[in-house]
Amino acid sequence: MNIQVLPEHKLSSVAPLKQCNVEKKEVELILVKDQNGVQYTNSTIIPTARETWGKKIDFLLSVIGFAVDLANVWRFPYLCYKNGGGAFLIPYILFLVIAGMPLFYMELALGQYNREGAATVWKICPVFKGVGYAVIVIALYVGFYYNVIIAWSLYYLYSSMTAELPWLKCGNSWNSINCTDPQHINASFFDKNTSYANNKFTPASEYYERGVLHLHESKGIQDLGLPRLELTLCLVVVVFILYFSLWKGVKSSGKVWIDAATQIFYSLGAGFGVLIAFSSYNKFDNNCYRDAILTSAVNCITSFVSGFAIFSVLGYMAQKYNMDIKAVATDGPGLVFIIYPEAISTLPGSTFWAIVFFIMLLTLGIDSSMGGMEAVITGLSDDFKFLKRNRKLFTFATAFGTFLMALICVTNGGIYVLTLLDKYAAGTSILFAVLIEAIGVSWFYGVDRFSEDIEQMMGFKPGLYWRLCWKFVSPVFLLFVVIASTVTSSGLKYGDYEFPNGANLLGWGVAMSSMLFVPFYAIYKFFSVRGTFTERIAYCITPECEHHKVAEGNVRQFKVRKTT
Repeated sequence: MNIQVLPEHKLSSVAPLKQCNVEKKEVELILVKDQNGVQYTNSTIIPTARETWGKKIDFLLSVIGFAVDLANVWRFPYLCYKNGGGAFLIPYILFLVIAGMPLFYMELALGQYNREGAATVWKICPVFKGVGYAVIVIALYVGFYYNVIIAWSLYYLYSSMTAELPWLKCGNSWNSINCTDPQHINASFFDKNTSYANNKFTPASEYYERGVLHLHESKGIQDLGLPRLELTLCLVVVVFILYFSLWKGVKSSGKVWIDAATQIFYSLGAGFGVLIAFSSYNKFDNNCYRDAILTSAVNCITSFVSGFAIFSVLGYMAQKYNMDIKAVATDGPGLVFIIYPEAISTLPGSTFWAIVFFIMLLTLGIDSSMGGMEAVITGLSDDFKFLKRNRKLFTFATAFGTFLMALICVTNGGIYVLTLLDKYAAGTSILFAVLIEAIGVSWFYGVDRFSEDIEQMMGFKPGLYWRLCWKFVSPVFLLFVVIASTVTSSGLKYGDYEFPNGANLLGWGVAMSSMLFVPFYAIYKFFSVRGTFTERIAYCITPECEHHKVAEGNVRQFKVRKTT
């Protein structure tokens, strides 16, 4: 038997076997082809290669697709208008530079170097593994209601395939006796406390709330009713699309300041575990610094462009009904399922434009939802190997589980549940998770060591700006935003309906259910290791590959640097 050593380039996509970044090893018999046929090497211990993206563009499009979502269309333009227009861009760009991009870069580098999902990536500092579980839970919560919004888009797409759009006129079976033709509406139709945007009696508004949601059949969040058949079928289609896109893996697939900060993190997607999951499938020497700059820029430019598109439509509506633009400006589902469809219905070739618009909503929603589900699947399958061995079954179970939980949002009062989840599931909790993540990487694992990891991948260390942001600026900023968002939180409302106190308490329970993973896991980790108090602390904050040094009393974090 001839013995042949594999050339180095054969393992180019596998991380170098040095420091802590060593993947689990197994014994394999390597086949090597040459001109003389097939030769067998001896049994060789090699690292098992993690699946990687088929092409670099697949990764970039997946990250951009996740980051550019419905929030770019229905949230950013309205926040910009509500908070002073151009004045809003000052805190928005500031927070993008000092927090959004640095933490986006951090997550890409963290996942790419360690080649793990959101939970197991904390082998670098085990006490913070609860952060990984927290972001996985948040991603699940968001998936519960985000898929419902995609199902609404699918329903609207199907309804658009008619000669006359169903929300154009009154007189349909779902309309009330108060339905008012838009031609009879102008500025004098409203008093100082109402506006066109919150008028419930236009054909478009009644189609959304009465024809699609059947909201008039619910008395509030305590009166949900049964799932609507049409929306349930649309939800089934969405879940099947997600499953067949993911089952094979990645190869197939002041208040102004608080608003600006929340929009940055929600839009860029830091803190959901998705960036860590996606980047963990990169080749080890991929330039994630360039990727972070590129994708952040594309996301923000998309927000600006969508703002121009949205407000051109709102301006058209305001001129059409002879009223101020503030009367038609709104955000959230009301913008994309009421105001925008109504504007489209008045255009020549309205059916075509409606189909194009709702296809756009579908694509924006689907790739973002795929990212969230991939974060859950990668995060848990990396932690529990039996799930990785049965990825298809686990993907199906995850998709089916989100479907079952989403059914509550396609009931008559489902919009109330969706509104509650939208506010509490990924608001303060996602900011808290990113804050703890930044502290764990920068202060416990260490900025210097993290910079050395990046140098090992790309051949250069991050500049002083990035290191200062990671260690000081971003954590302080996030701490301020978490406190401010908690203190300024108010009771939940949907239109004129005010949620009962019990619903707000339930919402905070949803938020806490993810955040509590951080302290609970830290306590569990401390008591699960053996040794003295100091040794337990050392085991908790020392990378798993260096636990042998704890027994030797050689703990890097306990050492004081001496200057000469």
